[in-house]
Amino acid sequence: MAAGWSVLQVAAAVALGGGLVLVIRRMMSGSVRAAASALMRGKTVIITGANSGIGRATAAALLRQEARVILACRDRDRAEEAARELRLEAPDTGDIVLKQLDLSSLRSVRAFCREILEEEPHLDVLINNAGVFHTPYIKTEDGFEMQFGVNHLGHFLLTHLLLGLLKSSSPSRIVVVSSKLYKYGEINFDDLNSEKSYSRSFGYNRSKLANILFTRELARRLEGTGVTVNVLHPGVVRTNLGRHISIPTLIKPLFNAISWALFKTPEEGALTSVYLASSPEVEGVSGKYFGNCKEEELLPKAMDDLVARKLWDISEVMVGLIK
Repeated sequence: MAAGWSVLQVAAAVALGGGLVLVIRRMMSGSVRAAASALMRGKTVIITGANSGIGRATAAALLRQEARVILACRDRDRAEEAARELRLEAPDTGDIVLKQLDLSSLRSVRAFCREILEEEPHLDVLINNAGVFHTPYIKTEDGFEMQFGVNHLGHFLLTHLLLGLLKSSSPSRIVVVSSKLYKYGEINFDDLNSEKSYSRSFGYNRSKLANILFTRELARRLEGTGVTVNVLHPGVVRTNLGRHISIPTLIKPLFNAISWALFKTPEEGALTSVYLASSPEVEGVSGKYFGNCKEEELLPKAMDDLVARKLWDISEVMVGLIK
């Protein structure tokens, strides 16, 4: 009982102290920027994983800017629920379109892109937001390790298949959501599918490093096309992304207090995605890494263009773009 009370007392103290930090951070944060009214009117945006967390908050913000937002989600029922909520929250804003997209299935990615190319005359912004985190070792429909398959390969194929539409709609933008945890990732070309060894943390970190290397190589290939691509880290955000992490019951009150006090809300986590998707300040900017709506420096391993090109070439083979 004493130990239980100790945990609760610590949790309360953390919540109180963290709450003060949170209030101060939000008051002083220069990253909290008001959305300009009608800034995205007439523009179509695709957001993967838009039914919850950062993706949903990004959709809400762009809808307030009067964008036409395509919610690309794996679970159709959850997407419909999110769409209903978004319409109730802001009934007089942009339009919402629902599309099913399962990034763990290359067949689903291709079907989604066929629908988009048949139905959409233009595409102004693609936001590669969806992701999985710390999954046990399972494989996608196509036999890829899940975190690498969804976070990198699914978005790699999606972006490739939509590039023609993005180019014909230029100036247009691609926004890639990565993570600061890329710093702890490595690209091991001898075991990209983690069949020799697997760590949940390593798998996620590697996929986020792959996001950055993909962005750099794509930016190089898109020079002169009018299509820009940038990558960001949203910070530590309270979402359901950590559903595969097991937290001991005794520690949950402390963890919940810390996350409430110190982690960003989804709305705060979405700020940089919205900024890169809509702000005139980054018009023409490409191949950069952002956090808190500001460009940030990368570690050398995330700027290795030889590794980026090799990863691109291998990814093309893995998703079937090259036989």
